[in-house]
Amino acid sequence: MTQPRRGFHIGGTEYPAPPRRAGLYLVATPIGNLGDITLRALQTLAAADLIACEDTRVSRKLLDHYGIATPTMAYHDHNAATVRPALLKRIADGGVVALISDAGTPAISDPGFKLVREARDAGLDVFALPGASSVLAALISSGLPTDRFMFEGFLPAKATQRRTRIEELARIPATLVLFESGPRIAATLSDLAEALGPREASICRELTKLHEEVRRGPLPALADHYAGDAETRGEFVVVIAPPAEAATPSADDVDDLIRAALTRVSVKDAVGEIVAATGLPRRDIYRRALELARERSDAAP
Repeated sequence: MTQPRRGFHIGGTEYPAPPRRAGLYLVATPIGNLGDITLRALQTLAAADLIACEDTRVSRKLLDHYGIATPTMAYHDHNAATVRPALLKRIADGGVVALISDAGTPAISDPGFKLVREARDAGLDVFALPGASSVLAALISSGLPTDRFMFEGFLPAKATQRRTRIEELARIPATLVLFESGPRIAATLSDLAEALGPREASICRELTKLHEEVRRGPLPALADHYAGDAETRGEFVVVIAPPAEAATPSADDVDDLIRAALTRVSVKDAVGEIVAATGLPRRDIYRRALELARERSDAAP
């Protein structure tokens, strides 16, 4: 059987693909612009015995662009349980298997993590080749805090479940990064604006592609924009600022809160209420609650 050509080309220049050790290679691919791929990624895809793809038709566009002839196999949510053992056996027998998604870094919001976990459990080598990521591209271009962020992926499609999840996310002290599709972006932004108020946000559509668009502003204004006749074709990444830090209450304010709570509940319950409301250390609130409880007891007739 004729072996596939082990190489690739860039702008008409041919490059060889050095051999790779047996193992699973997690290869990040472009999220839109085909130029956003690393040299190491091209070498690995060309040297692999097999490329596991989310959609072979989508991946073939990238592979053909760089003249990579490596065979491909579909690996996605619907066939993962069946295909995964075959991929693991291929690696265990000394094969080089590359895993890619339709765009970006594999194992993010796809079944790739199960393949990685089982490969690790089987003692097989796993190599990560970093590269394009719509999460990081949207985050760093948003102008919002990047020191702490949470990637949520897609919110639930059903409105009631989506609103419940947004209420849970509202308390997280970090920048939020979400994925959303065009048909749902208006409804999602409406729910986000209602639950999170005027937080600053960045809506990134078709990142790195010809019609890339990044729109920034308060959530209510963005919700109004996409409720109108805004362009909603393509994939969206939504980046939302963290909640504003509440001002630290003064000692007198804390005492007032404790005294009010002690008229209704026990010291233990009062401490729990005040800690939840202020975020102050439990030890300090407990000590002060005991002092105020004693004062209240001494002052009683």
